[in-house]
Amino acid sequence: MLDETNAKSMSIIVTKGTLDWAYPPFILATTAAAMGLEVTMFFTFYGLTLLKRKLDLKMNPLGNAAMEMPMGGMHMAMPNIMAAMPGATSLTTTMMKNMLKQKGVASIEELRDLAIEADVKMIACQMTMDLFEYKPEDMIDGPSIGGAASWVEVATRSDINLYI
Repeated sequence: MLDETNAKSMSIIVTKGTLDWAYPPFILATTAAAMGLEVTMFFTFYGLTLLKRKLDLKMNPLGNAAMEMPMGGMHMAMPNIMAAMPGATSLTTTMMKNMLKQKGVASIEELRDLAIEADVKMIACQMTMDLFEYKPEDMIDGPSIGGAASWVEVATRSDINLYI
């Protein structure tokens, strides 16, 4: 654990809102906060959906060549032709959610709550909210609303800046 005299800071731009892309920013943010870092997350474009009150995250296998699922003692990649078929997104989403649950991995809702408890500062992008016609009441309580300048101000003071 870092002490106050050696405190560091980290900012993360969150740009993706699929199930598989939701994990890295929340895991890194909560881990860094637990280690004593001051953490700010800036949610923009599709990443903004991770701040919605009701999450319905999906995982699209199309174009995700690195996606291999453990099956029958080995790892199976889904061919793009299969990924393009109707129902493939539902199938891979269900498979991933089941695997996460079986392995005891926290849900995104749980990680998001942990981030709030750890005082991770969250900023919802105002331009994205306007663009996709989201209202503040569509979002969870806690995040502030700000533009790119809000993130730039934080990033210029941060020791670590991540784009996810």
